[in-house]
This record gives sequence, C-alpha cells and structure tokens, in this order.
Amino acid sequence: MLKIAVLVSGGGTNLQAIIDAIREKRLTNTEIVLVLSNKADAKALQRAKDNGIDQVCIRKKDYVNQSDYDHAMIDAIQNAGADLVVLAGFLVVLSSEFVTAFSGRIINIHPSLIPSFCGDGFYGLKVHEAALKRGVKVTGATVHFVDDGTDTGPIIMQKAVDVLDGDTPEILQRRVMEEAEWKLLPEVIQRIADGKVSLGKS
Repeated sequence: MLKIAVLVSGGGTNLQAIIDAIREKRLTNTEIVLVLSNKADAKALQRAKDNGIDQVCIRKKDYVNQSDYDHAMIDAIQNAGADLVVLAGFLVVLSSEFVTAFSGRIINIHPSLIPSFCGDGFYGLKVHEAALKRGVKVTGATVHFVDDGTDTGPIIMQKAVDVLDGDTPEILQRRVMEEAEWKLLPEVIQRIADGKVSLGKS
C-alpha cells in the first residue's frame, strides 16, 4: 500500500481528484494518510476532514526560522508514515533541507507543458495568462519529481490540452484541470504504487 501525504494551499481540486479516484477504485493500492496545508482556511483541509483523512495546518509565520518550519512539516509527514509527498497546489517554496529529507519521493503537478511557462512566478492563473499572451495552441499539465529548483525535476508524465479561440485565463485553467490535471495526477500515483515509476526516475 502506497501511503501518500498531499500538500495543498487552496481549494484542493487535485486532492479531490485523488480522493475520487481512490473511492471509485481507479486508483488502487494507495491511501492518503495526511493532508497538510500552510493556510488554515484552505478548503482542502475541509475536503480531507469530510473524507476522514488526517489533516494539519503548518504555517510558516508560526515558526522562528525556515529550519524550524521545515522540521515541523518533515515530522508531520514522517509521523504519518507517508511514502510519497504529493504537491497539489502547494504554494510554498520548499527548502533543500525538506527536499533532501524526501529525496526522490516528492512529486508536483504544474499546469503547463514544462519547460514552457514554469519556474519562479508561474503559478495559478499566471501560467494560463502567459500561455494566452504567447499565443500557444497547445498547453497542458506536467507531473514531475521535485528537486532543489522550481519546476526543474525529472518529468514523469505530461498531458496536452488544446487552447481554443475565445479562451480566457479562467476558462483555460478550468479546461487544463478537467482534461489534464485531474486525470494525470491519479494516473502517475498509480504508476508509482505499481512500481512502474520510482525514486526520481521516470
């Protein structure tokens, strides 16, 4: 059984996609053992509670320094017994100390086809605004392993989504979520649970 900790900052739609996939048995041999957020009002925490999943809020401002904050998160994840850390809209830059603690065991979903529209400053609607401004005809989502850089770790899987005439950032964001993110993330987790992807290698 693959035990995962899901880290989120907001609404938790990708978390919900994982929960639904497990409930509907599209994602097997996987259990969410912890949902961790840096925001107390994150809807994702309520989603976890509604589904009987342990949840915790760990806010950076409650800690004296980065190292103490890192260790609080590391301890919570390790105490939950998680094998894999899933970043599902977690808008916190992870330190090298955190990444090292779970080396090869952290994945992230990003709403573009990396290396396009990724790195520092590219998150949420900003990604889709940039894609539309550039005039690309295809965008999508990427799941990758996390390293010390921002969106620079090895790519595991990608899924393309067409950009349509009349798209706004909000419309494109929704299509990328529905057609790519919500399908891709459970699929990658299943591959990891099945031993088809492991330790930083796709």
